[in-house]
Amino acid sequence: MLLQAALNGARTRAEHPAVPLTPDELAADAAAVVAAGVGALHVHPRDASGAETLEADAVATALDAIRAACPGIPVGVSTGAWIAPGGAARREAMRGWRVEPDYVSINLCEDDAPEVVALALEMGIGVEAGLWSRGDVARFLREPWADRVLRVLVEIVEQGESEALGAFEAVVAELDEGGWAGPVLSHGLDTGFWPVLPAALRAGHDLRIGLEDVLVLPDGSPAAGNAALAAAAARVAGGR
Repeated sequence: MLLQAALNGARTRAEHPAVPLTPDELAADAAAVVAAGVGALHVHPRDASGAETLEADAVATALDAIRAACPGIPVGVSTGAWIAPGGAARREAMRGWRVEPDYVSINLCEDDAPEVVALALEMGIGVEAGLWSRGDVARFLREPWADRVLRVLVEIVEQGESEALGAFEAVVAELDEGGWAGPVLSHGLDTGFWPVLPAALRAGHDLRIGLEDVLVLPDGSPAAGNAALAAAAARVAGGR
């Protein structure tokens, strides 16, 4: 099983004081979660003000720092449409990358997702196809490049145990009905996170953990940071 750490996402220090923003902070957290058993990383590079960006220098600096701290560990970045420069302009930003991630996460709910996927594949960058709903799954399975992605990323944003598990089961059912046999990486969000994790384990999925997705431990107590979350997920995955 692959355990991936999503180190920061769109989180701010107001949400959690340990959210890593700078390249050095991302590198330090990356090393800590890898020591806890993580085998892949997902980050949202930030500019000097702390805002998410796909600008070439910021991406390169973040990736270089993380790779120096964790050689050989795959590192991916988000391409969310909200990240500067935003929308279709993100494709031009990607073309300008002088240091490329190992993979990118692309949300199938975004209108130009197919164009972003095509560009990433053209650049030789792996693709995580982000699926938030049954509709996303149906769209994904119709695409001619579906069998070329690195994996699908099941992202459950519904809150609370019942709603999150219902959404997770619906997406998984759609994938199964569509005959998807490739790798699946899953995660919930906030109050839906820890309910989804064991369900994803039972489904044989890889798992994502980190401050991007959840700020508390399984008992509801605040997590000290990414390393504590990774260690908790590893314990749940190991049945301890």
